[in-house]
Amino acid sequence: MNIVIGALIVAVTVYLLLQRYEFRMVLLASGLLLAGIALDPLTVLDEFAYKMVTDSLIQAVCSSLGFAYVMKITGCEAHLLTLVGRRLNGLGGIAIPVVTLLTFAINSILMSAGNTAAAAGIVFVPLLVRAGVVPAVAAAAVLAGTFGSMLNPALPTNAFVARVAAAKVQFVAASHGLPVTLAVVIAALCLTLLALWRKEHCGYAQAGSEDSPVDAANPLYATIPLIPLAILVLGGSGLVPVLRIGIAQAMLVGALLGLLVTRSPAAKITEEFFSGMGSAYAQVMGMIIAVAVFVSGMKSIGLVSFFITWLTTTPQIAKAGGVFGPFLMAIMTGSGDAAAFAFSEAVAPHAFLYGMSTVQMGSIAAIAGALGRTMSPLAGATIVCATLAGVNPLELVKRNCPGMCLALLVAFWVI
Repeated sequence: MNIVIGALIVAVTVYLLLQRYEFRMVLLASGLLLAGIALDPLTVLDEFAYKMVTDSLIQAVCSSLGFAYVMKITGCEAHLLTLVGRRLNGLGGIAIPVVTLLTFAINSILMSAGNTAAAAGIVFVPLLVRAGVVPAVAAAAVLAGTFGSMLNPALPTNAFVARVAAAKVQFVAASHGLPVTLAVVIAALCLTLLALWRKEHCGYAQAGSEDSPVDAANPLYATIPLIPLAILVLGGSGLVPVLRIGIAQAMLVGALLGLLVTRSPAAKITEEFFSGMGSAYAQVMGMIIAVAVFVSGMKSIGLVSFFITWLTTTPQIAKAGGVFGPFLMAIMTGSGDAAAFAFSEAVAPHAFLYGMSTVQMGSIAAIAGALGRTMSPLAGATIVCATLAGVNPLELVKRNCPGMCLALLVAFWVI
């Protein structure tokens, strides 16, 4: 009975989100209700308190938005938009897949989808919008590339699959090469074609010109917004080991350089940086905390464990469950790693029953989890990208859904 009631509550939650009710309010209320029915309300309250101070995205999101505020107040963002944005005007049909592929490459180095969304999003989203791309499409282009980490042997998911399959992690990461590369190309093309069909690839320049770009761009000023991303890529890739620092440190370095180059009032820069951090916590982290409460509620009432058990122990659908289960679970919970861990451990050891190797079964579960997370409205990366674009996370999901579903089918076929 609890499972049935829980499923109904989740269905109502989805409906309310589609009706654009306040995102945080709906998820918090649903999570508390689910846990209350399960007679376990303290679990979600503890999760709320835990996420307030320990979420891995706090540093990345708050520092990135603080840096973005500084770039606005110093005018550096306006100079970048003027220097690059006008050259991209009308080229949204080309710029959209380019941004997705660039984000994919960056994520293969940074690994964290949320960190990548924050670091790349503060640069790419305004540029695409200035080029005339609708904000939701600009954010979706960044989000669609946040599964490049599957190619990195250091990714925990790859290490987990390697342990389950008793294989070398380099072999697991290499086996992802073709399916993951095809997946990102398909995702980028589908998003671009959808934008072209809906005429969302151009024509937004007038509505997006509210930031009053300058008449003549200063190349030095225009470079500053790119500094933190360059530091993270060069340091993370090992090309410049001395630059291997965290995202918060990189954003602070960028803000300090902005202060020095533009010679803006230090007090004003400091105020804006912390205002941006506060806004990020209220908007982005508030949503992420609400998501954690909702997911905790689903776990309390048994929905998540029931879903995993049903898909992995029902003989008729076990093979399909090992592929589509992680995909659906990642959409439902916003975590691709959790989905990959759960299904890899449950299904991959029995891969021989379905004519697949353990590495193949574990890999497709990991890839499916990553693709599902990339179109989940509950994922941290989705929330970050949506906030940067000023749109509802569901707007990104609607645009990435066709590409991710097709990418999953192709990845399963070629792996």
